[in-house]
Amino acid sequence: MTSERVYKAEGIILKRKNISEADRILTIFTKEYGKVRAIAKGIRKVSSRRAPHLEVFTRVRLVLHNGKTFENISEVEPIDTYQSLREDLKRVSMAYYLCELVDSLLFEHQEHRDIFILLSEALSELNSEGGSRIYERGKAFTLEMLWSLGFLPRTKTLNGEKLQAFIETITERRLKSTHFARQLMNEE
Repeated sequence: MTSERVYKAEGIILKRKNISEADRILTIFTKEYGKVRAIAKGIRKVSSRRAPHLEVFTRVRLVLHNGKTFENISEVEPIDTYQSLREDLKRVSMAYYLCELVDSLLFEHQEHRDIFILLSEALSELNSEGGSRIYERGKAFTLEMLWSLGFLPRTKTLNGEKLQAFIETITERRLKSTHFARQLMNEE
């Protein structure tokens, strides 16, 4: 959180939750301020112009206002919507996994520019490549994130079930997107 009342940030939407009739709470991983929870008022109205730009794993520029509980989103400009990624179920499931992993392992308001760049690059690669390297991209992202955050020494590598068990030990809960992503990968 910044001491400024109004501030700008670049971020990637990690998750969303509908509240009331027209509002939505978003978890956004920003380059400058880390993970932030913000409210988008009126976004679920049919007339909302911001709605298409505030979808999960969209990279955006935002203008945020400090609020009592959540930041308030007043302006949004898309940087990348990763449209090709959204057209393939396997790539979408991996993108959800990557976003859930970032959301689970990072605390709010702690800047991690290296992880932001890592996530941006991973989403760009998923957006541009076919189905052959999806699992490898997810594993590489997961290991690099664990190494960068200090959860795992760079000399150690984990695979498959051991990697998932290690992550679930850290987060103290099961990741929701893991089971679905694993089923899709086994169908290949």
